[in-house]
Amino acid sequence: MDTLLYYLTDIWNALVSVFRSIGLIDWLDIIFLSIIMYWLIKLVRETRAEQLIKGVVVLAAVLFVLNQFGFKAMGVISQMVMNVGLIAFIVMFQPELRRALEKVGRSKVMQPLALFDVTLPEAHGKESHAVEQIALACEKLSRTATGALIVIERQTKLGEQIETGTIINAIPSEELFRNIFFPNTPLHDGAVIIRNGMIYAAGCFLPKPSKEELINKELGSRHRAAIGMSEVSDAIIIVVSEETGMISIAENGTLERGFDREKLYNYLMKKLLPDTNEPRRSREKKKNGKEKHTADDAAKGGDRK
Repeated sequence: MDTLLYYLTDIWNALVSVFRSIGLIDWLDIIFLSIIMYWLIKLVRETRAEQLIKGVVVLAAVLFVLNQFGFKAMGVISQMVMNVGLIAFIVMFQPELRRALEKVGRSKVMQPLALFDVTLPEAHGKESHAVEQIALACEKLSRTATGALIVIERQTKLGEQIETGTIINAIPSEELFRNIFFPNTPLHDGAVIIRNGMIYAAGCFLPKPSKEELINKELGSRHRAAIGMSEVSDAIIIVVSEETGMISIAENGTLERGFDREKLYNYLMKKLLPDTNEPRRSREKKKNGKEKHTADDAAKGGDRK
């Protein structure tokens, strides 16, 4: 009993000594390491990287055990694995690392929306016009079940995708959208990219989604491309299905379906112009009320005369 008590006391004294020796920098070091480990686990969870990491861990454990029992050949192999492990990790997890770095870049404290400079009245009106024309065009494309794919660029620049298309740099209009996506035209299969409130490029190719096997098989190539683009950027991607005419939006790797003109307009205004997030119906009601009030005042003035 005395031996056990002495053993526990010795362990306690050792722990107290360790905690007393830890300074502020050590605590910060532990906190930062914990945060990094948390984000790494979150990054690889439910991806193919998770299976690769499991395999690497098992292989490293087996080689370590064999090396401890004196297997010289296995010891040499384990040493080689450790030497090239970092390079192999970068090669195997390149897509995941790229997405992680892009997320870090988008999370910096900066202007919330790079596409919309709401401090300038003329820019505000320009972008508001673009949203109005997009909503109107999608409504008409939906009625005729004409497939469409529209990407609204935000903080993440889409230069790689723009290079695959044709530069247009035109003012958005419902007629232009319908001409671009009209079946069998040269640019109808690709995506239109909106930059700074302008139709900057058309016929652009978008990346495939990272988890394509998990996507509903009923979704076509446009929906898959929209999801893939939303996984690697902060863009808002609008899809009009050529089978059903349904309007959908992809953002942050998820797809939301069942939009109409008014819902699409309000969604885009809320996301892209947060300072003008009053619902469209309310603004139109106030506008009509103001016009009615002006007409009544004019009538009263005429009566007085």
